[in-house]
Amino acid sequence: MRLLSACLAALLLALVPVLPPVAASAAPSVVAFPAGYQAGTILVRTSERRLYLVIGAGKALRYPVGVGKAGKQWAGGARIVAKFIKPAWKPPAEVKRDNPSIPDYIAGGTAGNPMGAAAMVLTGGEYAIHGTNRPNSIGGFVSYGCIRMLNGDILDLYARVSIGTPVVVRR
Repeated sequence: MRLLSACLAALLLALVPVLPPVAASAAPSVVAFPAGYQAGTILVRTSERRLYLVIGAGKALRYPVGVGKAGKQWAGGARIVAKFIKPAWKPPAEVKRDNPSIPDYIAGGTAGNPMGAAAMVLTGGEYAIHGTNRPNSIGGFVSYGCIRMLNGDILDLYARVSIGTPVVVRR
């Protein structure tokens, strides 16, 4: 069991946004995508709440995501530095301060674990692209800066990318 403690993408359990229910998995859409990104690059457009995996030839796979809430958004480049299936989670100090009732440790694969089915840690260890135990949060500004995906979608993306994959976050 692995412990993912650096991600600041905890759910504010008391402040879940009101969004329509979303299926536990949605097949990614193949969409036209402008040139300028190398095949294999992940691009997150936070304003759209979409993640794109560039597949080349002017195409990308598009997934719906939840992104950083006001004051927690970021933009820039990173790389995937670690990958975990059913990661355990320890809330960072900021999350624990905001939500003191959150346990100090949540085992991987349990219903209360906000990391969901898988997580891919980004350069610096502060953020990750990960699943969720709250599928209705997808499509919202909901995290502490991490990129949140439906569990079926994170497992699909996880299988398609490797450590070292470039990630670009744009607002």
